[in-house]
Formats: sequence, structure tokens, C-alpha cells
Amino acid sequence: MSTSGGATKASLRRHFRALRQSLLEGVEGLIVAQARRHIPAHVHAGCALGLYCPLPGEINLLSLQNLLPGRLALPAITADPRDPSARLVYRPWRAGDPLEPDGCGIPAPLAGAGELPAQALGLLLVPALACDASGIRLGYGGGWYDRLRADPAWAKVPAVAVLPRGCRVERLPRDPWDVPLQGWLDEDGLAWLDW
Repeated sequence: MSTSGGATKASLRRHFRALRQSLLEGVEGLIVAQARRHIPAHVHAGCALGLYCPLPGEINLLSLQNLLPGRLALPAITADPRDPSARLVYRPWRAGDPLEPDGCGIPAPLAGAGELPAQALGLLLVPALACDASGIRLGYGGGWYDRLRADPAWAKVPAVAVLPRGCRVERLPRDPWDVPLQGWLDEDGLAWLDW
């Protein structure tokens, strides 16, 4: 499916949010199983896996804690999104650690947990509404992951979209600031793009 024919990102977000939700019940367990099968091998010793605290409609991969104990990190927005100093950071996280709402109201590790540098992460799993064949991700429109990955240090950390196969498309609209991901994780497994 190609979606670049005049559709706006806002209309695509509405479409793919509903589509992802409709697909999720049948495939979430399969995607979690694929993550458990493939992801640990791509997180080198001494590195953390960048996960996310799932919002409604997102695949919950927090059970990877059982396979990578003490080697997980969750994102946090450091301030209110209207604050020009707000940015996305990763903080270490272990099952049972307290979480608090970040600048966007999403549960995140406490600020006192510290921020991890890019070199401390081996892989980022990024929730997506859709992803195209060139790695362009359709997210919620905040641009947090694109701004993070525009930094050369963070650009070196492989990042893959997490979504049902039905939300993968041939082509999405691309803005100049969009930073492609290196692949995706869906019910078929982990796929890497060849650039």
C-alpha cells in the first residue's frame, strides 16, 4: 500500500491509529514472541535496550525485562513540550522501579535515575502507527525521536519500529526532518533495511 498520494500526516495518524488498534488483539502476542526470540541477540553485553512505556494501542514489550534484567531503559520527555529545552532522553529502568509522568504525561523513570548516553544503548524499539519500506515512521507528531536521532551519537544506535504487519506500507509522506529507522519488528519477526 502506498499512502503518499496527497494524504496528510494528520489523516494518516487517524487512519493508522484505528487500524493498529483493530489489528492489535490478534497479533500482540505474536509480536511479543518475536521480540523475545530476536531482540536479546541484538543488544550487546554492557548495553541497554531502549524500550517504551506502552500507551493504549501500543505493543507491550516490558516483559523483555525477564531476558535482559537490569539492561533496559525507557524514554522520558524532560519538560513540558512547549518548553524549548524539552527533549527526549533515556533513563535506566528495572521492573518495579517507580515511574512518574514525564513532560508529555507518559510514565517514565524518575529524573533522579539519570540520563544514559547514546553509547550505553544497543538498540531502540520505537512504537509506530505506521512504517514504510524506507524506514520512515509515522508517530504521534511530536518529533521527539527524530530530534533525538538527528544527533550523530544517537544516529549510530539502531532503531526499529514496533507495529503490526498491517501497518507497514510502501511509502509515507516524508518531511526534511524525518530520520529513517533501520527496520521494524512485527508478527513476522525482526526485519533490517539494507541501505
